[in-house]
Amino acid sequence: MASRVETEDDETENRGSMWVLEQKLDPSMDEEAGRLKNMYRQKKFSALLLLRLSFQSLGVVYGDLGTSPLYVFYNTFPHGIGDPEDVIGALSLIIYSLTLIPLLKYVFIVCKANDNGQGGTFALYSLLCRHAKVKIIPNQHRTDEELTTYSRRTFHEHSFAAKTKRWLEKFASRKNSLLILVLVGTCMLIGDGILTPAISVLSAAGGIKVDHPNVSNDIVVIVAVVILVGVFSMQHYGTDKVGWLFAPIVLLWFLLIGGIGIYNVWKYDNSVLKAFSPVYMYRYFRRGGKDAWISLGGIMLSITGTEALFADLAHFPVSAIQLAFTVVVFPCLLLAYSGQAAYLMKNQDHVVDAFYRSIPDSIYWPVFIVATLAAIVASQATISATFSIIKQALALGCFPRVKVVHTSKKFLGQIYSPDINWILMILCIAVTAGFKNQSQIGNAYGTAVVIVMLATTLLMTLVMLLVWHCHWIVVLIFTTFSLLVESTYFSAVLFKINQGGWVPLVIAGTCLIIMYVWHYGTVKRYEFEMHSRVSMAWILGLGPSLGLVRVPGVGLVYTELASGVPHIFSHFITNLPAIHSVVVFVCVKYLPVYTVPEEERFLVKRIGPKSFHMFRCVARYGYKDLHKKDDEFEKKLFNNLFMYVRLESMMEGCSDSDEYSLCGGHQTTEQSRGLMLRDNNVNSADPTVSSVDSIVQIISPNHSTVLSSDRVSNQTEVDESEFLTKCRDAGVVHILGNTVVRARRESKIYKRVAIDYIYAFLRKICRENSVIFNLPHESLLNVGQIFTV
Repeated sequence: MASRVETEDDETENRGSMWVLEQKLDPSMDEEAGRLKNMYRQKKFSALLLLRLSFQSLGVVYGDLGTSPLYVFYNTFPHGIGDPEDVIGALSLIIYSLTLIPLLKYVFIVCKANDNGQGGTFALYSLLCRHAKVKIIPNQHRTDEELTTYSRRTFHEHSFAAKTKRWLEKFASRKNSLLILVLVGTCMLIGDGILTPAISVLSAAGGIKVDHPNVSNDIVVIVAVVILVGVFSMQHYGTDKVGWLFAPIVLLWFLLIGGIGIYNVWKYDNSVLKAFSPVYMYRYFRRGGKDAWISLGGIMLSITGTEALFADLAHFPVSAIQLAFTVVVFPCLLLAYSGQAAYLMKNQDHVVDAFYRSIPDSIYWPVFIVATLAAIVASQATISATFSIIKQALALGCFPRVKVVHTSKKFLGQIYSPDINWILMILCIAVTAGFKNQSQIGNAYGTAVVIVMLATTLLMTLVMLLVWHCHWIVVLIFTTFSLLVESTYFSAVLFKINQGGWVPLVIAGTCLIIMYVWHYGTVKRYEFEMHSRVSMAWILGLGPSLGLVRVPGVGLVYTELASGVPHIFSHFITNLPAIHSVVVFVCVKYLPVYTVPEEERFLVKRIGPKSFHMFRCVARYGYKDLHKKDDEFEKKLFNNLFMYVRLESMMEGCSDSDEYSLCGGHQTTEQSRGLMLRDNNVNSADPTVSSVDSIVQIISPNHSTVLSSDRVSNQTEVDESEFLTKCRDAGVVHILGNTVVRARRESKIYKRVAIDYIYAFLRKICRENSVIFNLPHESLLNVGQIFTV
């Protein structure tokens, strides 16, 4: 008996969802013995693979959450401990906060709402965009829904999910509100990328003062700044070079803090274990009143890193994340906090440096070194998550163009943005040197984290309805429970706005203005291009020469339009007396999917009659994909163009070729009638045209018949292919629109400020399209244009 289960080998770390083994047993075996052996091997392999991935996830996912014991108790009691019972109450709140938010909500619920292994607010937004028409830039085509990665579920027309979908799509204001919610969560996560390195490294470096009390706080700040400069300076190497060190460091860190916790509970006071009873939370609030309520802002720091856990989901399956948290992270954190609480029961005046003072003297410096390394790993994970989420925002038109490069050939998600990296470093150093203490940075950190959690809860509500199709009662219970807990924390951090909590609000507010104005300007520019498209009738009226001299070569005209002839083309041929013999309109667009497979990347079709030699090529990317170097992109584009010409010619020899309208007016273009090619597959956008299956049936079963009936058109195919080859050899020119967007004079003041000043400034300082597309300057032609929106 042969049993076959699909597997992936080295790429399992990248995919995050399929973890199975391909096994083939000896056919001569007894059937029952073969079945048992196969089950044993598969189970053994799966268990070992899951353990390895769980171990590796510690270094990437849990560094931030694991370094929280460095500063939680100090931020909870910044003015000292009044009553030893308060320590037990605070510990009880920490225990149940870790249980409810990271364990139950994120690890076992939110992490399952990933987009093919991708996490974060934009991944949730992409899921919603595929299940409802909430994307504001209307550049999607129905052929995009045929992608293998464009997965979505259908639901009954009268279901609650369908009603929610219609409610969400009805008004543009609701779509805008959803986008703003996503941007707020993204901006707060960017603020998290600034504050996490600051508080983690500063808290770790603060251990110097415990053993050397005479060292000033300024020295500690300088040490922290030096470490931060080193962390940010190493980013361009990528985590792939040193990533193998992260997991052992973080595992050692968790084992150390867990072991120290057990030692302190045994040595100082095991009565702190009473904190597992929720009664002590009630007594804590009854005894402390308003001060106890405000202290929730410090207790909330025990769950910081949870939001980064979801954003860093890309490289590991959910089962590995769950195993690592339940077996290692969760118990070690509980032991660490219990040990610190036991120490504080006997040493209440040591709350400022509770973590370092609770370490036995014999292992103090080894723990200090591991703590510093763990803080660096935590910083690295958050910085990487920031790069990733900015890349997602950039792909969906919500962030100014910045340079993004891959740092690893093995891992698609490991990227680096030099522009963002140095901005993060400057802001991080400014926060560290400006505040100089953990308390104020902790207040800022807590504000950022709780707002990200609130945004995630609201997005999860829609995901549970539209994607998971959960019953509305289940959704109501999840949303109510989550909002109740997180709103409680949010009300506490509001009291600390004037004590450092204003920092993430300023950072997030600035980022929100930048991202929303950029998206607003992008939408307005796209709408202008849509309304100013050139009619096909005008193009046909010019004739095959387009009323110009057709010079040898290929002109690649870049446009954001996936249909129609862009206005830039009419502007070009109106002002210049010549155009290339072959014109290809290239549209590079990003879809709400994590990636587009290479074999499905391109869509090619002809524009106008054959004698015009005009084509359209749509290159589709997911938000995790990166536009590669020009040579590779150009080569694939021409390969698809030649394949299109060959298949088009073959279809003309078929009996049903009259169904294709390869030339026609503007309506033909708009309805995407004609032949569309997806790499080696032909695909028609119009339902009346033969589908992929029908084409395969014509070509595959009787290939010789097709060729014999196509001898006449085969000559045409050869002639056009030779013509395209000669034009390509003559030279390829990249024609790029350099548009200036201005608001109309009668526009309202907020629109003029947004378009004429903020958007114009952002376009001036950000990277040009030629840099983003990696276009060679020696063959680049910029066409200037002014859009009035």
